[in-house]
Order: sequence, then structure tokens, then C-alpha cells
Amino acid sequence: MEDIFGRLYGMTAFSNIIEDPSFLVMYAIAFILLYLGIKKHYEPLLLVPIAFGVLIANFPGGEMGVIQADENGMVMVNGVLKSIWEMPLHEIAHDLGLMNFIYYMLIKTGFLPPIIFMGVGALTDFGPMLRNLHLSIFGAAAQLGIFTVLLCAVMIGFTPQEAGALGIIGGADGPTAIFTTIKLAPHLLGPIAIAAYSYMALVPVIIPLVVKLFCSKKELMINMKEQEKLYPSKTEIKNLRVLKIIFPIAVTTVVALFVPTAVPLIGMLMFGNLIKEIGADTSRLFDAAANSIMNAATIFLGLSVGATMTSEAFLNWTTIGIVIGGFLAFALSITGGIFFVKLFNLFSKKKINPLIGATGLSAVPMASRVCNEIATKYDPKNHVLNYCMSSNISGVIGSAVAAGVLISFLG
Repeated sequence: MEDIFGRLYGMTAFSNIIEDPSFLVMYAIAFILLYLGIKKHYEPLLLVPIAFGVLIANFPGGEMGVIQADENGMVMVNGVLKSIWEMPLHEIAHDLGLMNFIYYMLIKTGFLPPIIFMGVGALTDFGPMLRNLHLSIFGAAAQLGIFTVLLCAVMIGFTPQEAGALGIIGGADGPTAIFTTIKLAPHLLGPIAIAAYSYMALVPVIIPLVVKLFCSKKELMINMKEQEKLYPSKTEIKNLRVLKIIFPIAVTTVVALFVPTAVPLIGMLMFGNLIKEIGADTSRLFDAAANSIMNAATIFLGLSVGATMTSEAFLNWTTIGIVIGGFLAFALSITGGIFFVKLFNLFSKKKINPLIGATGLSAVPMASRVCNEIATKYDPKNHVLNYCMSSNISGVIGSAVAAGVLISFLG
């Protein structure tokens, strides 16, 4: 009987968990992320799959965790080193498991992040940015956190490639962070993806914190509609629909000429937007990009990225540095946008609400909604949502271009 009970006990995961309590830490992280996604509604479409990926990857014996290849693409398979890129697909699935198959075929090849960008483009309306094009410059200023944290990370011991992957968290764009990390430091994909999406989910907490530190009540009460009446724009858009169709084509062409490495992200973002703006002729393509393809890509991305977060890969000082550095990058990006608005207001009669600078992140449209709530708290009639969206949308483009620059210089 003792032998039977011993075998039954050995069949469970309890013996492994008792020997290595670090599994409990990973379960706690998974449960916290699930709580944020389910109860708090923070980015549930991404946090729930990622959290569940963390959970299933850390059950001992389940073989659902992603095995990271070395810099030469070599992985240990049944005691033999093999090149992951030379292994047949069926062998990857059989010997390494489902999550490794998804990760190496769809994530590490760089396939899924651009696909998600296509879906994001299909769901994005560039109208607010085109109507207030002068405000889009604040989206560029908000990329300050990316390059500041990159320099700081190099100074404290990260390699330039690791620092670039860490800094891109400041762009507040999950697919961009994943795409950049795949190219520069794939061994850090798990913690960087978690940090990027967690801070995106915490936008309703982080933005008000930074705004409260650096903005006065008088600045937050600047009414953009009143400023428009006092200093009306001299540029009039006669045919917005035509401009919306031309814009994605023009942006893709310009980016392809100057930052070719950003084309996988920018090109797919603009393609998704183009098939949306064309209308009925491409409605089937738009529906697929915005719904079925986008949803499938999100599921695969979330689960497999979460599965990279095994206890061995996640519980170390490098990960702690990424979590701290990611927060600084995020906060500095918000701060950079705010201070650029303050600088602009020193030299311009037409004042800009600093909340517009605070939305120069890629967290669309959450950042804009949060800033609009802050503005209406001080003045119920001061709706800044459309103005914030201009900076917010340009931040998506800016972070993708910044990623292309980092990949060009550090890749």
C-alpha cells in the first residue's frame, strides 16, 4: 500500500512544488495577472491569455513551458543539442510540446506582432490625429522614456541589445515590445512582455500619478475648444475621407524609405487601416483583420509569451531590473510628453492642455480616456478626448519607428 500511495504522490506535482517553492511565486504572479484581467478589466484580452500561459508553464511535469534556445538557436532535445530552425515541425510539436511549437513558429519568427498591428490598424481611426495634426508632435516627444532608460540600462550592466528591448517598454505597446525583444534579446521576452502589458493595464493608475506630480490645476483646466475659438486653425480639410486613404499609403512609403526595419510593424498597421478606410470594397478583409485574425493572433501570442515565464527564466535579478526599468521608461515617456507641452506653451499664444502630452503613449485608446476623465474632473465641460487621441495615435506610429531605429542600430 505504501508503494501505491508513494507512486500516486509522485504522480502529482506536490513533490516538485515542495522541493522548489519558486513555483508558488509563479502561481501567485499568474493569479495576480488573472485578477487584474478578470476583476479589474485591465487589458483582459491580453492579460488573461498571458496569465494562463504562466500558470500552465509552471506546473511541474506538464512540459508546457517554452524552452529558450541559445544565441545559435540550439536547444536540448532528449539529451541531444539540436537547431530549432532545422527541426521538422512535427518533431518540435512532439518533442518540445505545443507552446514551443507556437512560440518558435509564430512568435520568434516575428510573425504574430505585425499581424496584431494589422488588426490594430483596422480598429484605429486616424481622423482625430489628421484633424489636429499639429498635436501629433507630442506623440514623438513621449518616446523620451525609451532612449533615457536605454542609456541608463547600459550604464548599469545590460548589453545594448538588452537595454534596447527594455527601453521599448516606454512606448507602451505590447506587440512593439515583443517584436523588438525578439530581434534584440529573445531570452528576455517573457519578463519584458509581462512588464509591457502590465504597465499598459495600469495606465489608469500611472498616468494620474505622473500628472499629479507635474501638472498644476490651472494647466489641467486649459480648455482646448476655447483655445480653438480664440486661435482658429488656418488649415481646413476639405475631403477627410480621401486624406484618410492617402495617409496610410504615404506613411508606409516614407517609413520604408527612411527606417526600413520599422516596415513590418508600420506597414501592417497602415494596411489594416487602409482596408478599413476604403469601405465596402474591402469590408471582408477589414472584418477578418479586425476580428477573426486579430483574435486568433492574440490568443496564440498571449499563451505562448506567458509560457516563456518559467520560474528559472523569471525569478532572477535581471527580471527585477526589467520590471523597475520598464516602470521608469513608462513614467518618463508620460513625463516627456507633459514637459514638451509645457515648453510649447512658453512660446505659443494658443495653449495646449498638458494631458495631451501625457497621452503620447501607444496605449490606445485607454490613455486618452484616462486623461479625458482627469480633465472633466476639474471642469465637467472640458472634454479633451479627441485632442488626446491625436497624440495617442501618433504615439503608436512613433514607438514603432523607434523600434525600427533600435533594431537597425543594435540588431
